[in-house]
Amino acid sequence: MKKTGLLIIALFAAFSTSVNAQEVLTVEEDSGKVETIDLPEGMLISEEELNDDYANKTNLTPGTGTVRELSANDSLIISRLARIPTTIEMPLNDVTRKFIDKYISMRGSVATMLGSSNFYFPIFEDALERYGLPLELRYLPVIESALRPSATSRVGAAGLWQFMIATGKRYGLEVNTLVDERRDPYKASDAAAHYLSDLYQMFNDWGLAIAAYNCGEGNVQKALTRNGNQDGADYWTVYNRLPHETRGYVPAFIAATYIMNYYCEHGIVPHDATLPLAADTVMVQREVSFSQISSSCSVSVDELRSLNPQYRKDIVPAGYMLCLPSEKINDYIVYEDSICAKYGVTPISISDVRRAVTDDINESRTTSTSSSSKSSYNSRSSRSSKRSSRQSRRNQSRPVTTNIKNGDTLSGIAARTGTTVANLRKLNGIKGDNIRAGATIRVK
Repeated sequence: MKKTGLLIIALFAAFSTSVNAQEVLTVEEDSGKVETIDLPEGMLISEEELNDDYANKTNLTPGTGTVRELSANDSLIISRLARIPTTIEMPLNDVTRKFIDKYISMRGSVATMLGSSNFYFPIFEDALERYGLPLELRYLPVIESALRPSATSRVGAAGLWQFMIATGKRYGLEVNTLVDERRDPYKASDAAAHYLSDLYQMFNDWGLAIAAYNCGEGNVQKALTRNGNQDGADYWTVYNRLPHETRGYVPAFIAATYIMNYYCEHGIVPHDATLPLAADTVMVQREVSFSQISSSCSVSVDELRSLNPQYRKDIVPAGYMLCLPSEKINDYIVYEDSICAKYGVTPISISDVRRAVTDDINESRTTSTSSSSKSSYNSRSSRSSKRSSRQSRRNQSRPVTTNIKNGDTLSGIAARTGTTVANLRKLNGIKGDNIRAGATIRVK
């Protein structure tokens, strides 16, 4: 019994050591000092897990390029980093080199992320551009979530940008029983860009801003204070005073930026993407389930989940945005009323129905004559329905406009107002993408 117990303990210890070894990088400095650095969450997602993800499994196929086994010395990597057009400092040192080597060894995972980047990077870039930020920040979700909206960290951060609930709510992301907007690629990207903009204004250094995105501005400020608040302090100045898990964060970001630009030089062939690159959004007027949409618009429930990861129960509440392949948007708009009617939902407003039902219950309690109650209910319900229909027709006939703000794009306005880019062009006679800040644009 004792020997068996010892064997189990030994096996568990060996397993734990193996797991821990996969979660850290070991760096030996010239002085002989050895440091272990935590890997970010996105680097802990296995290639198998990435490829089992529905969106990747369905929409990515192995690339057909020629695989070349190449190597690169430090001077070559330094020159490549210097050629990346960015205002973010990209130094090569023992730590960043270790992370670059790690990504080079993750060939399959990098190939998968390169494939899915065809869908997600344009969303990130639109958000970053709105806030005037370096576009290289689009690589942060590579190390945060490996470009998986469904990713959830060990501490509860969620989505492509791995927002904690409190930070997400601070930047306008709603989290409730039905909706988790931290997983919404569009809204989370806008919130992340806003947050990064605030962090840069706070620290005036991209290394510190990126570190604060990982561990919070309070921890970065503590590191600066412990370092004497020196003028011109940067990430590397306070490196040893940052939380342990943050010391590998900026090096991982530099490595991700490098590998996503120079994958070809290391023999990595991107997966070919068949993701619905032409996707658009529409506002849902009444609560609807994925199964209802699927049966009427010929889009699978799994694809709806992939395009709308923010909906936790496969239900889109009224007033929320639904993302669909572009060619299905008009189908949904045309069939929305019939979808609701098919499943027992009428165009009468929910408040009207509730009021009518409440009146019926109250009258049933005060009279034993059911006929008079029914007559009264039917009369009120009819009047309510007519009022609702007249109001609905009046609302539909009135044009709805919005003001164009600095940094607005047609796709951004469409997402914000629950319409499509094609509809905006049609309503306003716009042929290209040029719009002018300060002007008014019709959205409905």
